[in-house]
Amino acid sequence: MSVPATPAIALRDATAADLPAIRDIYNDAVRNTTAIWNEQPANLANRQAWFDARASQGYPILVAVNAAGQVLGYASYGDWRPFEGFRHSVEHSVYIHPEQRGQGLGARLMQALIERARDGGKHVMVAAIESGNSASITLHQRLGFATTGQMPQVGIKFGRWLDLTFMQLILNPGAPPPSE
Repeated sequence: MSVPATPAIALRDATAADLPAIRDIYNDAVRNTTAIWNEQPANLANRQAWFDARASQGYPILVAVNAAGQVLGYASYGDWRPFEGFRHSVEHSVYIHPEQRGQGLGARLMQALIERARDGGKHVMVAAIESGNSASITLHQRLGFATTGQMPQVGIKFGRWLDLTFMQLILNPGAPPPSE
């Protein structure tokens, strides 16, 4: 799926200066959505540690910014599971400022993130989505992700059980495994 460029919105690598805005977007999702199953907002030190961990692993954090430099959304990926046998699979996250949702930024960030994963030699990108988040599931389907699993009632937030949908995208179909 090709998403047209949105005027005056650019995608770039995040910097430490973006962390307050990233924290605010993250905390909005914590407080108001089931996209993140954490219940406590993150402070700047938490987001700095997350940023540093991604950087030390060579994993990207991308931001969408407007002409004024305001961060409108971000996306990243990290290890899916911390075992050697899973080193070619990553799990991603993408979060958009509440006033910018539904305007195509998630798709733009995801497409750029998918390309980074391909270029970085990753083979599979995993999505773990709250099963009631139909907008996210639809976005992932449009980008070629397939549903691979359903896990009923594995989480809780806002006083209710949450179901988890796993989706995945094989980034380089038909590619042989790399030599050890």
